[in-house]
Amino acid sequence: MKTAMLPVPGADLYYEVRGTGPVLIIGQSGEGDAGRSAAMVDRLVEHYTVVTYDRRGLSRTKVADPSAFVPPETHAEDVHHLLAALTDEPALMLGCSLGALYGLHLAAAHPGRLSVLIAHDPAVPGLLPPADRARIERTLTDVETAARAGDWRAAVAKVTAATGLDPANMRTESGVTTVPMTADRAANMTYYLTNDVAGLRRDTLGPAEILTATATTRIIPAAGADSTRAWNHQCATQLAAVLNAPLSEFPGGHNGNTAFPRAFAARTHELLTS
Repeated sequence: MKTAMLPVPGADLYYEVRGTGPVLIIGQSGEGDAGRSAAMVDRLVEHYTVVTYDRRGLSRTKVADPSAFVPPETHAEDVHHLLAALTDEPALMLGCSLGALYGLHLAAAHPGRLSVLIAHDPAVPGLLPPADRARIERTLTDVETAARAGDWRAAVAKVTAATGLDPANMRTESGVTTVPMTADRAANMTYYLTNDVAGLRRDTLGPAEILTATATTRIIPAAGADSTRAWNHQCATQLAAVLNAPLSEFPGGHNGNTAFPRAFAARTHELLTS
């Protein structure tokens, strides 16, 4: 595994590269950093050069001004700079939740940077009907307020409910263990629940930008089989309608990439080669 830092405007991005083959970058969900989906990556490196990274504000990535607001467009630019440093060819991307939002921004802003984007349970409020968007904006406001008050655990509970996850009934593949809540992960969680949730709440990406992106990027709308109660699943359904494309189902729920790493990797490879 190669690890390195990449200078980008306002930050130094930490990233990891493993495997051989076409470049596949993973856009993680939530507070996920470069190591978030290691068990899934272990299966994908058989077919791809897999790139993972610590998003701006998380783990080993260094930010010039930690208090500065980071909108989704900036996260997308970070991915653009990272891919430009690694390959001259259009890359593949698996984006989960927030990662899917940043991938869609990237595809719209930089035609030809991505050849294929799998958008799994995408967090794209701009795709929702007005009443549903207003509802999720209220939820995200509550999440951010709780996190800024220092109660990130209450904020996590609100996010978990919105994404259709039930901590008491988490289905997983055999051998999957729960990631412990370390001090570093708690710091990542706090940043995500304040800064990134604030950016998500204000985001305006909609059908027009997404349709523009399809000129050079094949966008695959996807959702977890168990995430039907999640607002992200509704976004995936709306994305499929915008693209006039089928909704591809993945194993597990909103966290399928960590709960079902083997099956999730297999489904990713199947879609990328279909």
